[in-house]
Amino acid sequence: MPLSSQKPKSAALPQGFTYLSEIDPRIHQSPRYAMDDNFLGRPVPSYNTPTIILTEKAAEALSRAQDFVHKDGFDIVVYDAYRPQTAVDAFALWASDLSDLSMKDHYYPRIDKSKVHELGYIAKRSQHSRGSALDLTLIRSGHHVKDSVPVKRTMTDGTPFIFLDDGTVDMGAHFDLFDEASWHDSPLIEAEHLYWRNYLRHVMVSSGFEPYSKEWWHYALKQEPYPETYFDFPIA
Repeated sequence: MPLSSQKPKSAALPQGFTYLSEIDPRIHQSPRYAMDDNFLGRPVPSYNTPTIILTEKAAEALSRAQDFVHKDGFDIVVYDAYRPQTAVDAFALWASDLSDLSMKDHYYPRIDKSKVHELGYIAKRSQHSRGSALDLTLIRSGHHVKDSVPVKRTMTDGTPFIFLDDGTVDMGAHFDLFDEASWHDSPLIEAEHLYWRNYLRHVMVSSGFEPYSKEWWHYALKQEPYPETYFDFPIA
């Protein structure tokens, strides 16, 4: 089942960081790397508890974005935010193991795994480790994130692929699909899906975040408090 957690305020974090639930419990949490529902197919090292951590500035900006979307009948869902450097290293190790293709059909059906760094889908130093980047989507208010269900789909160029439906707003390509269909303005998805991507981008940019062109779900705070620091404390 999708996981969510609210940490007690007594749990210690480095100065300037917070548990998202303490800033805005309205925002849904589906921390994919703390579970099996991700491109590794297993929990990622240092994701010891299913909860979302951010810098306080990023969490406060995200709460403003939540205010915006809630007026339109939606809530924000966060898949990932602060990511320990240990987890980033685990991603790099996974990328180097070309024998592990267990999740290829669901997450990188059209690319050679050896090129995930070159193509910009995985970084050896991640914005996430600075605490102010996050991966997110939308869900209709009153709905809840569910276990991902594989659905056969076709891109606008006729390419078949598997869409993982988790009950969130349909963006045309699911979170962490390493493919051009995930590029924000991709011509490979239908206009209705581009509409929701653009809506999300408008909300996030208006709230102080910058998008990443190759991942419709990724945003980073423009004025991040730790632009040169890569943290490695565990999510616990």
